[in-house]
Amino acid sequence: MTRLAVLGAGSWGTTFAQVLADAGNDVVLWARREEVAEEITEHHTNHSYLGEHELPASVTATSRIQDALDGAEGLVVAVPAQSLRATLSSWREQPGLASGLPAVPVLSLTKGIERGTDARISEVLIQAGAARQDLVGVLSGPNLSAEIADRRPCGTVVAAPSEELAGTFARWCDAPYLRAYTSTDVMGVEIAGAVKNVVAIAVGAASGLGHGHNTTASLITRGLAEITRLGVALGGTRETFAGLAGMGDLVATCASPLSRNHRLGLALGRGLSIEQAVAEVGQTAEGVATARAVADLAERLGVDMPITRSVVAVVDHGASIEQVTTALLSRSVRPE
Repeated sequence: MTRLAVLGAGSWGTTFAQVLADAGNDVVLWARREEVAEEITEHHTNHSYLGEHELPASVTATSRIQDALDGAEGLVVAVPAQSLRATLSSWREQPGLASGLPAVPVLSLTKGIERGTDARISEVLIQAGAARQDLVGVLSGPNLSAEIADRRPCGTVVAAPSEELAGTFARWCDAPYLRAYTSTDVMGVEIAGAVKNVVAIAVGAASGLGHGHNTTASLITRGLAEITRLGVALGGTRETFAGLAGMGDLVATCASPLSRNHRLGLALGRGLSIEQAVAEVGQTAEGVATARAVADLAERLGVDMPITRSVVAVVDHGASIEQVTTALLSRSVRPE
């Protein structure tokens, strides 16, 4: 039995702790709040994120990062993208952690690009957490946490610098209802997982405005083209974006009411302000903060990303969502 620490007890981190436990691992969750850690350990629930859903008995929790890391043979990171660097810095102020994260495999579940630095999450883990680059991998796919919590079957992709490490990560999450495929395209899988949240906001907004399936399909397809252009420009493999981490994750996030980013877009389409939409969703919708970072990255590389730019215009600059959505599909004639 492998002892694994899941760092972050939100909906995805808690759900993935269940996956790891169902795969036969001994799992400890790090929760920022002591009351959440106590609830998980004593009652096997996390009402704040999963309601009455019961977690496996082999999942325990703590609010002390030293206790979570003690004896861990691997780490799974599920801290929100925009607070990860600060969280890692605060951990390194704790006794015995000044040198950073332990030299064990680290799997990132976090999807996003850091604002201000345009760093990918794996880069933040290496820079701020002193994680070893050869031990850091990422996971992405059509993985809506509510469905996985209900143990509904799905696939995902785990990418790592080596096939051996990717295989290790895949074995960690080998639950009966989750099939993990391996990859060495860390860049491609990570970019796909980050940018699909931005596209999902645009698709949700179009639906909120009352547009139909033609509009949705057009935005999803062109969104995939944007993601692929950026990912390839950064060194990702084109085939990655046609698979589970690319098209699969994009379709799930853009089409499902379970997706926070889709719901946020719907709220914008109904006329809510960005502040009202964020409050209505109630949980972190990474696409809001990631949009600007993705747009900056694309501009620096000379990659055309009109959907991303349009989302930035809405969430950062107060542009009308109706004008933006209409403008996206009325651009000048050009080859596809």
